Amino acid sequence: MMRVGFAGLGAMGAPMAKNLHRAGWLRAVWNRSADKAAALAAELGCESPATLKDFATRLDAVVICVSADADVRAVVEALAPGLAPHTLVIDCSTVSADTARWAETLLAARSVAFVDAPVSGGVEGAQKGTLAIMAGGAQAAFERAKPILTAMGKTLEHFGPSGAGQATKATNQIMCAGIIRACAEAMAFAAAHQLPLERVVSTLGAGAGSSWYFVHRAPNMVRGSYPAGFRVKLHAKDLGICRDMAARFGVSLPVVDSMLAEYAELMAQGYGDEDISATHRLKQALFRAAAKDS
Repeated sequence: MMRVGFAGLGAMGAPMAKNLHRAGWLRAVWNRSADKAAALAAELGCESPATLKDFATRLDAVVICVSADADVRAVVEALAPGLAPHTLVIDCSTVSADTARWAETLLAARSVAFVDAPVSGGVEGAQKGTLAIMAGGAQAAFERAKPILTAMGKTLEHFGPSGAGQATKATNQIMCAGIIRACAEAMAFAAAHQLPLERVVSTLGAGAGSSWYFVHRAPNMVRGSYPAGFRVKLHAKDLGICRDMAARFGVSLPVVDSMLAEYAELMAQGYGDEDISATHRLKQALFRAAAKDS
């Protein structure tokens, strides 16, 4: 069994690391905030080396889950000097396909394999080990990564060479933008018609227009409370990647552009750390403004 380390212990990373521990893979953890890594290491009975280079030397495989392209590049560059030949690096962050290809090239120079494996399913999926995982990279590297990824996810697919996993995740993020916006508009519409919102959720959640986001996030809209499952500022970052990837084809995507505008408004109002279902705030405001004007 490979000795696996996990770098990046945020809202997604910490429960993913715990699932690796339950499966018997985890040997070490690292986080930019060392106290968080030390606390989790004490809980799980594993190591928490102070530097990424020391962290890397103890392992056969490393899983990364950090927030942005610059973070992935910094972690990979710091890991690289400590990685032995034939080590495997798996990046579960959501970043650009270009960053995935850059990481593969840098690590290949050290005979280290790389798989980009972004995930979907939110904090709930990370906790339950039911994430959908979209992988890119060499087939041989993917085959080596599969047992590790299976400990963290339920749906696992290889989409092609390095960067293909990130391109698939970008596709997912575009879908999420449209779905969460439609859910927010629908729930604001239902409230304006004074419908019993709990029954709207339970009934329409079983209908043709339902989705994971409607079932799991429309209740936030009913309560007017938006605890972070997937933060507004992180989805905005992801949609910026989608916008840039589409622009390379000379295309602008209306769903992406309109959702980025809404997220900019939410962040300006101080809601960047709320769940993306907080876009419901803006839809409610439309109806309230119309009622006031009338």
